[in-house]
Amino acid sequence: MPHMTSFARNQWYVVAYTYEVGRELLGRTVLGEPLVLYRSEEDGTAVALSDRCVHRRFPLSESRLDGDRIVCGYHGFTYDTTGACVYVPGQKRIPRTARVAAYPVVEQDLFVWVWIGDAALADPETVSRARHMDAPQWTTVSGMEPIDADYGLLVDNLLDLSHETYLHGGYIGTPEVAETPISTEVDEGAGIVRVSRHMDDAECPPFYARSTGIEGRITRWQDIEYHAPCLYLLHSRIAPVGVLPEPDGSDPNAFHTEITYAITPSADGKVYDFWAVSRDFARSDDDVTAFLRDFNHTVVMQDVDALNLLQRTLGTERSGYQELSINIDTGGLAARRILARLAEEGDKPMERVR
Repeated sequence: MPHMTSFARNQWYVVAYTYEVGRELLGRTVLGEPLVLYRSEEDGTAVALSDRCVHRRFPLSESRLDGDRIVCGYHGFTYDTTGACVYVPGQKRIPRTARVAAYPVVEQDLFVWVWIGDAALADPETVSRARHMDAPQWTTVSGMEPIDADYGLLVDNLLDLSHETYLHGGYIGTPEVAETPISTEVDEGAGIVRVSRHMDDAECPPFYARSTGIEGRITRWQDIEYHAPCLYLLHSRIAPVGVLPEPDGSDPNAFHTEITYAITPSADGKVYDFWAVSRDFARSDDDVTAFLRDFNHTVVMQDVDALNLLQRTLGTERSGYQELSINIDTGGLAARRILARLAEEGDKPMERVR
C-alpha cells in the first residue's frame, strides 16, 4: 500500500455545497466517518448525523424523512436532529444507547463545513473564508469530483502548478508556467502556505482567451493560499502585456479569477475534490458561464485521471523507494509538514484569520 496522509480530526472540512443539502437525504463520508445530511424543515439549517442506524447499521441516507426526523428504511428506528432515537418498533422503552452522533455544521461562502473531531472544540470562528464564492460582485461555477487517491496527492497537485504546462496543455497550461520560478511563504502557526508565480510575458491559454476575448500575450499572476487542511485559494490575474496595476494597487483593466478547491479526505486513499471558478468579468454572460463550467470540469477530470493513476502506481512500489523533490515542490513539502503536525497534535485546532 502507498503512504497515506494522516487525518487531522479536530479541523473543519467541507462536506457539501449549500445547494446540495436539501430535503433529500445526502450521504457523504469524511475522514472515514459516513454522514447523512439534510436541511431542517423547521428553520432550514443543515443537519449532519452519523449515517448508520444503531440497530443493524442500515444507512440512514437510504432511508426517509418524516418532518425533521429520519426514519430508518430497514426497521423504522427514528432519529431527531440531535441524533437521539425517539421511536423504536414494538416497544415503548427506548434503549439508553439508541443514539447516533450529530456533528457540528457551519454554512458559509457556499460551503457546508463539518467537524468530525471533539465537538467541544468546534469553534465556528475558525472556519476558513472564501468570501468570493457567493459575493454579489462575482459569478461562480462549481462542482465536485471524487478521486480514488490519497488527499495529500491532491494537495501536492494544487500547490505545484508547473504541471499545468504538461497535464493541462491546450487548456490552462502554457510553457511559461513551468519555466517561471516560484516564491513560497509559510506560516506554520496559522497552517498557511503561499506560493506565487508572476509571468510578465506569457502565452494566453484557451481558458482565458475564450472567456475574456484577449488576443496576444498577457501578464499572468498566480497567487496561491493553502489553508490547511481543507481550503485552497488561487488568486488569478491576467491582462494584456504592459497593463500594470495602478500605484494604489488596483488594476481595473485586468481580469480576475478566483479558483477555489476544498480538499476533503473521504477515507484512506479517497478524497473529495470540490472545485469552483469565480470571475469578476462578463458576469451576466451565460455563454461564458457555460464555457468556464465545462472547460474547468475537463481540467479537473484530467487531474482526477492523473491522480487515480498515480495512486495505483504508488501501490505497486516496493517499500523504501526514494522520492525526488525539487524547487517547485517547496510549497507541497511545507503543506505535508503542516498536515503531519496537525494530525500529531490532534486536539489543538488552529486559529484562523477571518
